[in-house]
Amino acid sequence: MRRPIVAGNWKMHKTIPEAAALARELADEAAKFDGCQVVLCPPFTAIHAVAGCVGGSGIEVGAQDVHWEPKGAFTGEVSCEMLVDAGCRWVVVGHSERRAMFGETNDAVNRKVKAALAAGLLPIVCVGESFAQREQGLTADVVQKQVEGAFAGVPAAEAGRIVVAYEPIWAIGTGRASTGEDANEVAGAIRRTLSGLYSDGVSAAVRIQYGGSVKPSNMAEFAGQSEIDGALVGGASLTACDFAGIIDAAIGAKK
Repeated sequence: MRRPIVAGNWKMHKTIPEAAALARELADEAAKFDGCQVVLCPPFTAIHAVAGCVGGSGIEVGAQDVHWEPKGAFTGEVSCEMLVDAGCRWVVVGHSERRAMFGETNDAVNRKVKAALAAGLLPIVCVGESFAQREQGLTADVVQKQVEGAFAGVPAAEAGRIVVAYEPIWAIGTGRASTGEDANEVAGAIRRTLSGLYSDGVSAAVRIQYGGSVKPSNMAEFAGQSEIDGALVGGASLTACDFAGIIDAAIGAKK
């Protein structure tokens, strides 16, 4: 059975003291999270502080983005080496906000995935359709192209280290979540795409998260689905109580 993974994407929230306080609060509860892999993704400025606060607790740290080049004249960017040095093990790649607001393409996502893997980072690759695409019946096609783009040229031996987060764009920060059944259907399509790219064995090993207005009250609906292995959480990850409730629901659904 695939181990559930719940990651908190704090986006552009939390100063260093605020981030450290939340990390310590979650670290104090970490013994209750056994059975679920927990990842915190603070803003770049707070990564090192958060890593220090959760060290030894079992909670892991990730970044919200990365550049594919190891160094150079890329003002405002951060390299894989810098993230590892700050305490990261994970990195979110291709979040819909990066795609929509900053023009991130499937090719850019693929470059970041390859760079992350080469540096020893584990990518959480985000895919998902807009509301207009969903209304046009294009969800499967859009997600398939995003998955194929992200995994292009990635060897089978590395593919199983990647987590895919299905995040329908229309559900992010809107309060509208997909249904568990619909999300599971898309997760199944993602798995079939991976089977076509690699094999059924590789596809079965890849963990797929759901993201988009996830809360303690609806997490069990998603975690109870056969193809969904956890969640990438936005707003509800900003308070320890809500985030811990989501983790508890993820663990309970898989027992």
